[in-house]
Amino acid sequence: MASNPDEDIVFESMPCIRIFKSGRVERYIGSEFVPPGNDSTTGVLSKDVTIQSDTGVAARLYLPKIIDSSRKIPIVVYYHGGGFCLGSAFNQIFHEYFNKFVEMSNVLVVSVEYRLAPEHPVPVAYADSWAALQWVASHFNGTGPDPWISDHADLGRVFLGGESCGANIAHHMTMRAGVEALKNGMKINGLALIHPYFLGSDSVVSEDLNPEVSKDLVTLWKVMCPETTGLDDPLINPFVVGAPKLDGLACGRVFICVAGMDTLRDRGKMYYDKLKESGWKGEVELKEIPGVGHTFHLLNMTSDEAIQQDRSISAFLNC
Repeated sequence: MASNPDEDIVFESMPCIRIFKSGRVERYIGSEFVPPGNDSTTGVLSKDVTIQSDTGVAARLYLPKIIDSSRKIPIVVYYHGGGFCLGSAFNQIFHEYFNKFVEMSNVLVVSVEYRLAPEHPVPVAYADSWAALQWVASHFNGTGPDPWISDHADLGRVFLGGESCGANIAHHMTMRAGVEALKNGMKINGLALIHPYFLGSDSVVSEDLNPEVSKDLVTLWKVMCPETTGLDDPLINPFVVGAPKLDGLACGRVFICVAGMDTLRDRGKMYYDKLKESGWKGEVELKEIPGVGHTFHLLNMTSDEAIQQDRSISAFLNC
């Protein structure tokens, strides 16, 4: 009997997502919309902005309670994770997380809504993310469209960040900024990589923490990026021969967070080592939180480990 492409599963990670050979996608979490507003607990304000009406690229902005309007604050352009196929800047998890984090850190966050694979295969997410970064850069000379950024953001302290595949995106945006100028000459001050999603044909010890998850991450990449050359594609393996050299990373400071029980842990550590060896002239710091797994801070935001990690990121942004 011939198979039915609308029923044949090419990837699933339950209870999160099923992807079928026909291209049909069933998402069970991460797509719910939570409206922006004034968070009564933290006093953080949020609002949504459209960046590209034709593609749907957008962002949710978070502004902490402003005590001194003459004092501008760092701005973080953030790319959410979800394996390139899940999540949203507008969902409950990230909305709750940024209300807490922005109060703690006193930064302005631009949480980017990019198009998801497989409907929009990688590298679409990179193109959308670059468009969002250039939109932020349009404010650098004081003429950008958003008053929160123009009035409150210190555009001399611009940071990129993300968790999981969002960290992958943030890396590539910072590399691209080294070869393609941002609008108005804006520069990136620092890069925060949280549990970054990188792979490679070489094996690392942390993959043995959960071989099934490690295998799924490989399959996931190939489904999200059908034209990939494989695990040594520079998009997923920035250390491979032929990838853009890390000494071209267009920022002066990098902070890398890894989780002790994450199968991707040692890829994050490898990033730290390779960056130090590359001849890059900046400062890089690595922080490992033991005994916890991938993106643990989004699963239990009030745990001691999550607060410890967030305080470390906050200190990096405000140094």
